Parts: sequence; C-alpha cells; structure tokens
Amino acid sequence: MDFKMSYMAEEWSLKMPKGLDLEVSHHPVTMKSAAHLIIAVNGLMTSTSEPVLSTDFQDEKLLSIMLESIVEEHSIIERTAGPPQFTSRGETECTVTDSQKRSLVLLESSMELHAVMLQGGSGDRKVHLNMSTYAHPTPIAETRPVALGIKGTNLYLSCHKDDDKPTLHLEEVTDKNSLSRISAESDMVRFLFYKRDTGLSISTLMSVRYPNWYISTAQDDDQVVEVCQETAPRYRSFNIELQS
Repeated sequence: MDFKMSYMAEEWSLKMPKGLDLEVSHHPVTMKSAAHLIIAVNGLMTSTSEPVLSTDFQDEKLLSIMLESIVEEHSIIERTAGPPQFTSRGETECTVTDSQKRSLVLLESSMELHAVMLQGGSGDRKVHLNMSTYAHPTPIAETRPVALGIKGTNLYLSCHKDDDKPTLHLEEVTDKNSLSRISAESDMVRFLFYKRDTGLSISTLMSVRYPNWYISTAQDDDQVVEVCQETAPRYRSFNIELQS
C-alpha cells in the first residue's frame, strides 16, 4: 500500500503546475480519504482556466478548487445512493379473523371486505389472503412490512386518502411484479402495512403510508373493514393463521 501511494504521489507530482508540490503522508488512510485526495488532485491538474505563476498561486484559487471537489463528491454520493427500498422476501397464504372471531368476507358488488360471524357450513365465504413479507430499509423493532392480496384475484388492500382522511381500499394490481421492490418515496407504499405481533398469532396491521392508522373491524357484525386510529372504538387485533 505504501509503495503504491508513493508511486501515485510521484506520478501526480510530475503533473503538478510549477510552484506546487504534492505530499502524501504514510499514515493509514481509508478509501474515503483516498477518494478525497484523488478528487482534489484531479481538480488541480485539470483546472487550467487561470495560469499558475510559481509560488504566487492565489489562496482564493486553491480554495475554489477544493470547494469544487467537495461539491463534486457530494453530488456523486447523492446520485448513487437513491431512495430506500422495501424488497419482497416471499409470500404465504393465510386466513384472518378479528378478536371477535369474525372472518373476512369479500362483497364483490361493493368491492369491500366485511367482518362476518360465519355459521356452520358457510366457511367457504371466508377469504384467503396471500401475505407478502418485505425486508425493511430501516428496520423497526417487532414489525414486518407486508402486502395483503386476496387469493385467486388481483385485488390488494391499500390505504390512501379520501377527503383528507386515510381510507382502506381493495385495489386491482395487474402487474404483481411492481410489488416486488417498492421505493419508500413512491406512491406504491399505499399497499404496505406494518405487521406487529402482540401475542401468539395475534397481530396489528398499521399503514406504512399513514402511521397510527390501523386495519380494523366494527363492533357490529357484518360491517366494512376500515382503517382507524388507536382511540377509535373498533377492533384492531387479528388472528393471522398461516396455511400449510
């Protein structure tokens, strides 16, 4: 490493304007420090808009070159980093019941999910969900981002605003590959919910797009599934049973 740095310093020194010397210390350097050095030296070697006259090289000019190198490096980092991504890690079939043991039933006429206390022999009305789990770009303790689609359809639960209030919808997704990677800054986060386990198979489902708004069911039977805040008189806990 010392030999390489010495060789690079010698090569650059030959290209330096008259009156300027380049000195490279032999202290261990990080890749970031090396990047700073390369950018700064390249700036000195390629800056020919103003002649360099012996040791009278102006401090203002040197400062200008260094500042330009900092701006250049900052721009490169911003261009390459990009927004964080939610990345799909797999899909599992499951059924969902609320804390009152009511099942989710699809009403196709109104495109709504209702929480219904099913009687014997009507279990086939219960919807099965495909739950996709995601790796979180900045993990939150005890939560996992999920997307919830109704099995056998292209319908997914989504949360977006109607009249300035978050509302729950069933939305058709024709290209399911669009859900494999979701930018944290994109409108597609409306399909994501934070699943937080509060007990054995008991979970809450909070909107990623609208924190503190939870999927919930009403106190009365056969009512629409909606999102609400914690203070609302609704049921927010669900039994999510994975299917083998």
